[in-house]
Amino acid sequence: MSHFYYHGGELHAEGCALPALADHYGTPCYVYSRAELRQNYLSYANALGEHPGKICYAVKANSNIAVLQVLAELGAGFDIVSKGELQRVLAAGGSAQQVIFSGVGKTRDEMVFALQQGIGCFNVESTAELELLSQVASECNLSANISLRVNPDVDAQTHPYISTGLKENKFGIDIAIAPEVYQQAAALPNINILGVDCHIGSQLTQLEPFMDALDRLLMLIDNLQQKGIVIQHLDLGGGLGVCYQNETPPSTADYLAQVKQKLGNRSLAIYLEPGRSISATAGVLLTEVLYLKPTVHRNFAIIDAAMNDNIRPALYQAWQNVLPLQENSPAASAVWDLVGPVCETGDFLAKQRELSLENGDRLALMSSGAYGFVMSSNYNTRGRAAEIMVDGDQHFLIRERESFETIVAGEHLLPGGKA
Repeated sequence: MSHFYYHGGELHAEGCALPALADHYGTPCYVYSRAELRQNYLSYANALGEHPGKICYAVKANSNIAVLQVLAELGAGFDIVSKGELQRVLAAGGSAQQVIFSGVGKTRDEMVFALQQGIGCFNVESTAELELLSQVASECNLSANISLRVNPDVDAQTHPYISTGLKENKFGIDIAIAPEVYQQAAALPNINILGVDCHIGSQLTQLEPFMDALDRLLMLIDNLQQKGIVIQHLDLGGGLGVCYQNETPPSTADYLAQVKQKLGNRSLAIYLEPGRSISATAGVLLTEVLYLKPTVHRNFAIIDAAMNDNIRPALYQAWQNVLPLQENSPAASAVWDLVGPVCETGDFLAKQRELSLENGDRLALMSSGAYGFVMSSNYNTRGRAAEIMVDGDQHFLIRERESFETIVAGEHLLPGGKA
């Protein structure tokens, strides 16, 4: 059930009419549905059921502290890739013990901070990182819980920029040498082995790649058991896709049912790190048509949202549905490219869409709750958009629109004021 729908000719988020929110907050702005976030998280939690494990939301997908607060209050764990993301989780009321620290480039400072906060587990991605973590933990007189992120060399059959489980990707440790690295970890001081982790990519719409990776991980876990290394949890990462256009991703219930079946009688907790599949459909990006520019070759609708607000179409050639905030425009329909004001040919949010448009019309770019605001920038000195959370018929500003003063706050003129 989507919490974005038309009522009385106006697109709504839960009980709030989006045209009224666009009037109140201005455009561009991101609007999130608390109910949709809750529904998407609980689909995982309910599918996990009584089986031991954790659903650790991938903070990188949408890191607004109000979004994290909603999930923390539901009992979610969190998957982070930086000190800053851990600080966000803590600011949102999350517990460090419920956090998994992923990422290939953890610094000494990040390790110290995470250990001092009582981080639940580090997903270690290289032998060099493992050795440094042991050293840092020893210096702190603390024990570091770890899983090794292994690379199972599984083709996720997704966009190359979001495929992470192949040999040529930068992530993880080759599964062929993982037993040796686990033995190395077992011999290092202040290292406590808890799990095995993998993450093969994002926006997967078939279960076969997940199951292929799982088979390879279970063979590794059985091998480690024979060597006296007992694994307590299996972390399958994230990556389950959502419907942007015509995709039909599997349900979380089917996914976890198949995972549980493959575990057999092994005593393994299940960890998952979903991001997109929790937050994507919970958000929309609202924008206004500034100018219509029909030409012989293309019809351009110039809108006030741009690639600095949502880089996915330019970066990944991503497709997102576009809906008018008000139905039944009097304008005749035509095929439009929706392009932004940024000075780049790649600045588009949608191409070749049949829409009835007039200057001043407002539109919603659907399924914008993941990798939207969080990847936005100040390119062309554009302030980043406001973020709003809807809860029933109430709406809350959860991030103010960025002002010029905020953008340049950390910049300084040279002394003397002369070139």
